[in-house]
Amino acid sequence: MHTLAQLRAGQLAGLKRLDLSCGLSEFPEEIFELADSLEILNLGGNALSELPHDLHRLKRLRVLFCSDNQFTRLPECLGQCPTLTMISFKANRVETVPAAALPPLLRWLILTDNCISELPSELGERPHLQKLMLAGNRLHSLPPSLSQCHQLELIRIAANHLSELPHWLVTLPSLAWLAYAGNPLETEADASALDAVASIPWSEVQLGQLLGEGASGMIHQARWAAPTTPARQVAVKLYKGHMTSDGSPLHEMNACISAGRHPNLIRIEGRIADHPQAQNALVMQLIDPHFRNLAALPSLASCSRDVYADNCTFSAPVALRIARGIASVAAHLHEHGITHGDLYGHNILWDEQGECLLGDFGAASFHATADTLETRALQRIEVRAFGILLGELLERIDDGLSAEGRQRLEDLQQRCCQPDVLARPGFAEIEHLLGCQ
Repeated sequence: MHTLAQLRAGQLAGLKRLDLSCGLSEFPEEIFELADSLEILNLGGNALSELPHDLHRLKRLRVLFCSDNQFTRLPECLGQCPTLTMISFKANRVETVPAAALPPLLRWLILTDNCISELPSELGERPHLQKLMLAGNRLHSLPPSLSQCHQLELIRIAANHLSELPHWLVTLPSLAWLAYAGNPLETEADASALDAVASIPWSEVQLGQLLGEGASGMIHQARWAAPTTPARQVAVKLYKGHMTSDGSPLHEMNACISAGRHPNLIRIEGRIADHPQAQNALVMQLIDPHFRNLAALPSLASCSRDVYADNCTFSAPVALRIARGIASVAAHLHEHGITHGDLYGHNILWDEQGECLLGDFGAASFHATADTLETRALQRIEVRAFGILLGELLERIDDGLSAEGRQRLEDLQQRCCQPDVLARPGFAEIEHLLGCQ
């Protein structure tokens, strides 16, 4: 993190990325002295409510973070920034999004956790739009013009007031990651599944080291000592209460429980019933430390694509085992009326033998289990996400795959990613085809 003193002293000349969080209530004019170099500007965590009308003087600015400030209106000056592609105004008080605030090269827009009830139709006139994050607002509808955004791959519209999904949304040719939980349109979780999970008293659990922290909560290693069974090591996820980019953490918890058991899911042991601060928590299987993430999160440059280590390679048997495992668990989820919504390599844990676990249900949503056109479309949107994953695995297979075998997998990958949503195969067929490899 940089300081205002450094900026004013001219110590940041030539900087490409500026991170400034120091209680600012006004935009520091000294930032314009970086106009010839500045590409990424992070002003998150301040008290700003306006930006200068001549922000376009930052002629190289590509990325702007203004999360956790006090904006009530998306500033029109953004639309005049010629190179701006990524904008984040998460967790402000934004009510109004003027058409003039949308830059021509907009690729990634984050307006999570605001007070927006309407979006301008001009949003659909941004042909480069790839990621759109709108969870935690007051939207009753989406602009039909978004049907023109054929490069749109990820949409987060959870926790709004949508009573239906527009038909055009589930036909978007590139859409692969969709989260819509917590809207009136969503089919509720099966209450019997939630009631069936064991209730674990807080007194039986002793928290240990912190294993990780994400947007929705913290995961601790813990010791669980039930009265009738030997004490054992588990993981406990303590859920946060506030909105994430995907949606509500409580929806994530309900989806984890409703998903039931599968060899490629992290096993849920029970739900904490009486946390002293009334915090929601799940007791889960403790994952062996030899499991690791398949990929890293997308970067600012890759936008909607995971980042793999340069030396990441797989043998054909390992890659196929991962693919089969994920296809199998996705089929299981769809049978239970759940779309994962974030089927990505960075949400998959794997080991050297190809054993894998699909985690992070933060973007999961419920749908009807009946075979309707909408249900089929929602499931086939997730098939495209799998197709992208399969392509990433194929790119990194270093041995053990015949030319014929590679051709069959490439054909399957192309079928999964074809623009006609309903023409894609379902996961039952995908699992069968992978089993024939």
